Amino acid sequence: MDHSRVPVLEALQEFRRRGDIAYGPPGHKQGRGVDPRVAEIVGLDVFRSDVLSLNGLDDRRQSQGVIGQAQELMADAVGAEHAFFSTCGSSLSVKTAMLSVAGPGEKLLLSRNAHKSVIAAVVVNGVEPIWVHPKFDTERHMAHPPEPEDVSRRLREHPDAKGMLLITPTDWGSCADIRGVARVCHEYDVPLIVDEAWGAHLPFHPGLPAWGMDAEADLVVTSVHKMGGVVEQSSVFHLQYDRVSSEVLKQREDLLGTTSASSLVFATLDGWRRHMVEQGHGLLDTALRRVERIRAEAAALPGLRPMGGEIVKEGLAAEFDPLKLVIDVRGLGVSGMQAAEWLRTHRHVDVGGSDTCRISASITFADDDETEQVLVDALRALVEHADSIERRPPVRLPEPATLELEQAMLPRAAFFAPVEHVPAERAAGRISAEMLSPYPPGVPAIAPGEVITDAVVDYLRSGVEHGVLIPDAADPFVRTLRVVAREAVPHD
Repeated sequence: MDHSRVPVLEALQEFRRRGDIAYGPPGHKQGRGVDPRVAEIVGLDVFRSDVLSLNGLDDRRQSQGVIGQAQELMADAVGAEHAFFSTCGSSLSVKTAMLSVAGPGEKLLLSRNAHKSVIAAVVVNGVEPIWVHPKFDTERHMAHPPEPEDVSRRLREHPDAKGMLLITPTDWGSCADIRGVARVCHEYDVPLIVDEAWGAHLPFHPGLPAWGMDAEADLVVTSVHKMGGVVEQSSVFHLQYDRVSSEVLKQREDLLGTTSASSLVFATLDGWRRHMVEQGHGLLDTALRRVERIRAEAAALPGLRPMGGEIVKEGLAAEFDPLKLVIDVRGLGVSGMQAAEWLRTHRHVDVGGSDTCRISASITFADDDETEQVLVDALRALVEHADSIERRPPVRLPEPATLELEQAMLPRAAFFAPVEHVPAERAAGRISAEMLSPYPPGVPAIAPGEVITDAVVDYLRSGVEHGVLIPDAADPFVRTLRVVAREAVPHD
């Protein structure tokens, strides 16, 4: 295919050339009605490019299939049979993908270290989750993706499961054996969905971990905005084989997606695909060399411990994305969250993620010599000033086994059940009616339907005292918990 073509951008350019005046949405009329004070900050071209797909970029009755052409080019670029753009972010795309495989009341295998958006999908879609617990790294207090043997065991226990959702890479860059998991799923003739939100760049360089489509996954969801050159909320479904119907996927996306798709998302996805096909290998090559320089600089600083390929050698992960710069800061006597706050306040450096143990920074093809030096200098300053950071009460990290809670009710049933609020010290043994997701990284410690334990409550409350945010909790201070009312609890 001709990857120099960019159908959406070409249609947008033609729209501007014609000088069409629209009498439908958006109401700002390509920026004519925008407050100049807004345009001064955001830029008028943002509004000039905000155009309806139909009767704007394309015509309803004489359609040139602009979006369809762009999607075909995307599929060809990454080796998929089909690609579909979504302008609602991968949080919604994952819900769509799950609903395309398992309907209400049907079983779906899920990695338990999933982001809260996946747990939300379980509640919204009404599927019965069959949790596949991750491989826990006790030394780093980190969850790595489950292995093929874990998936095989759960499919033997639940042969009526409709498929598997695997999250890889994780927020910290550790990657699953996608091919191994896919082959296990295919032995049972069920599809593998891969939530590859952090992996949009993977198809474009052989030095990066395996890309889901190349590793025999059936359906891969990517958040292109995370590691690619597009605007926020840019997501793509990639599909191959016949275990997931493209017709069903389109219908489920139409059910959940917006009817006011953003041309900004379409246009930037289109342009990013061309950029990667034409220049991606060289750009990513430069980024890979850059991140290794930064990792080496960080490793030479006392108190910092960058993570790398050793997690693969230790058998904890199948692969590691080197563009994720993950640094354990516990040697400085502070938490990752404190380090992130110090870097933002004192060096105006915003890291991509942090938790009780570490910080992470995503190094992409957009970084240059200046941003490299800024980050290295900031890390050096952090080490030099670590003693000045106020010590906070430590987070009482639980043992891995205590994070595997009993699922007593379906998440949807518990979420919508009659509830009561109980003091935290009396919550153990009750069934949660809410998600409690420490941010960062946003993986629920307790999901609806799970039985609360003292150990997890202690972990959450000590986290709050340290400064962890739990924004989805009814009481973000975890003084009380929202639980299923006793009369609504099912009895055997």
